[in-house]
Amino acid sequence: MLYLEYPKCSTCKKAKKWLESNGISFEQRDITKQNPNKEELKTWHQKSGLPLKRFFNTSGNVYKELGLKDKLKDMTEQQQYEILATNGMLVKRPIVVTDDMILLGFKEEEWKNLL
Repeated sequence: MLYLEYPKCSTCKKAKKWLESNGISFEQRDITKQNPNKEELKTWHQKSGLPLKRFFNTSGNVYKELGLKDKLKDMTEQQQYEILATNGMLVKRPIVVTDDMILLGFKEEEWKNLL
C-alpha cells in the first residue's frame, strides 16, 4: 500500500497515526518531494471512479493563486493531469493507493470499512 502525504498537514498526520494504530503497513511518500506524475494521476483517477476535480486540493493556496476554480471547467482531462503533476500542493491528500482502490482524503469511517 502506498500512502502519500504532506507531512505538515494535520489531516495527513491524523491519517498516518490511524494507519499505524491499526497495524496497517504502508510505503510513505511526501507529495511535495515526489509529486505524482501524469501517468500515476491518470491511473489513480480511473481506478477511483471519482471526478477528476476531487484530486485537486481546492482549499490550497496554489489552487487559489492559479485561479483554477474558474479554469478547470475549460481544461481537458489531459491538461488537468499535467497541472496536477506540476506541484504536490495542488493534489488532495492524503492518498492511499492499493492494488484495487484509491482513498482520497481522510474519512475515518470510510477507511475503517475499506482497509
